[in-house]
Amino acid sequence: MNCRQSERHLPGYLDGAISPRDHANVREHLATCQGCQIQLERYRRLAVCLANVRPEIPPADLALRIRIRASQHLTPAARLRKAWSSASLTFENFLKPLAVPATGGILTALVVFVLVAHNILVGVPIGVVPDDLPLNLVQPARLESLAPFPLPGSSGSSDNSGSAPLLLEATLNAAGQVVSYKILAGPHDQAVQRQIDQVMMFSHFRPETSFGRPQAGGRVLLSFSEVRVHG
Repeated sequence: MNCRQSERHLPGYLDGAISPRDHANVREHLATCQGCQIQLERYRRLAVCLANVRPEIPPADLALRIRIRASQHLTPAARLRKAWSSASLTFENFLKPLAVPATGGILTALVVFVLVAHNILVGVPIGVVPDDLPLNLVQPARLESLAPFPLPGSSGSSDNSGSAPLLLEATLNAAGQVVSYKILAGPHDQAVQRQIDQVMMFSHFRPETSFGRPQAGGRVLLSFSEVRVHG
């Protein structure tokens, strides 16, 4: 350790505020350096003098006087912030009662604009089209017709075993084809899944539509009262 490093650690060496390793290095350096010994003695005298100084008791109203003096000498930036805060509070008190009616008017205008734009872009049909769906913004997916295969639960005799209710959710693509399904309740064995695969493959679904355009990701819930699996 050199003199420059030692002088930086001398106050902590006196107060015991440095690590034991630094304390040992300073002590080793002081044993061979007279200049650092003199500097250490100066720090000791300064500490003794400071210990004998009587603490001054501040006036009771010192904090209040400081705050008053500070408020009277605002910087330009502080004056600007104070003026901005006052203006913001004034505008808030003035515009807050108008916020709810204005928001309702904007939302109403937005809904009307969407409906008008939808009618202009998609068009309004002339006359009634058989089996047509009402023109809404979003139409959920739905089942059109099941495949002509025996449905789960409609085949077999009454003495078949393993009957149970079945509830499944099918996910469709934009073409109305089943891309996956999930059995929510009911049997999960391979025989039941083979029956469901056949029914899903050849059934017809209407995909989900948004503004008259088919969308992928529509879901259809299918419920069967019972499922009979041949043993």
